[in-house]
Amino acid sequence: MTVRAVVRGVGHYLPERVVENEEFTRTLDTSDEWIRARTGIERRHFAARGETTSDMATRAARNALGDAGVKADEIDAIILATATPDLTFPSTATIVQARLEARNAFAFDVQAVCAGFIYALANANALLVSGQARRVLVIGAETFSRILDFSDRATCVLFGDGAGAVVLEADAGSGSTQDRGILAVDLNADGSQRDLLYVDGGVSSTGTVGVLKMLGPELFKQAVNKLAETAGTALARAGLQQGDIDWIVPHQANIRIISGTAKKLGLPMERVIVTLHDQGNTSAASIPLALSWGKENGKFSRGDVLLLEAIGGGLAWGAVVLRW
Repeated sequence: MTVRAVVRGVGHYLPERVVENEEFTRTLDTSDEWIRARTGIERRHFAARGETTSDMATRAARNALGDAGVKADEIDAIILATATPDLTFPSTATIVQARLEARNAFAFDVQAVCAGFIYALANANALLVSGQARRVLVIGAETFSRILDFSDRATCVLFGDGAGAVVLEADAGSGSTQDRGILAVDLNADGSQRDLLYVDGGVSSTGTVGVLKMLGPELFKQAVNKLAETAGTALARAGLQQGDIDWIVPHQANIRIISGTAKKLGLPMERVIVTLHDQGNTSAASIPLALSWGKENGKFSRGDVLLLEAIGGGLAWGAVVLRW
């Protein structure tokens, strides 16, 4: 028997405040047309004053648990991907665990920036396949609006806040490519490229939070090739080919990166889940947000092959192939 990590439920949460592109034109030399043309973003959500990453993560988690028909005390582990935790410690995952009253769950954070949810899924998959857990709640949640330099038009228009969550459950499979659940994972990192995307603050370096810094053109050059490569590796590990992909659920960074990756994989944009225009780049939250949106809008059918892929600061990148 082969154990597979199967998606049982998904959920998401977006803050009430919607920030249209036009809002940035009041303080920056930019325009709605400039932002749309270069990024594909039309609007994004910003957390309210006092609204935290754990607040959003908890709401997304409750929605995912409801979708799965699973009670909080039936969860064995909570893995929360975020680069914007509530506190230096404890982990935001433990805060969510307490709020959910998930008494039987251990909890921890994963920090791989925009690739965080892929890394979190990989950890959850390992726990389930090894038998250390039966059900795992995986969350991506970010309040990037708190680490933006609002005088930098090249970065502050890109990001938004939000949270998404997935309930994974161990299930028996045959070991074939027809099994439901996670079929393969590929993870990568290259710390020599860390200056392409980083926050210029930290506990042991500056004692400050800092703000986001990005070398956009250089990062773009890296992104499409690395995403296509990791997708190919994950597909090969799953025993599948590009033609087997039904849907790409990408990290929502930039429409040109998304379309460029889809082109390399031979998939039309009609088979790509895109939420970027309404949500901006929500870092580790973007893939679970897109999964939840896709299910809510009836995009996925049972048995569909989904390719999830992301790249972010680190550099860290990776892909997950799963059958819905």
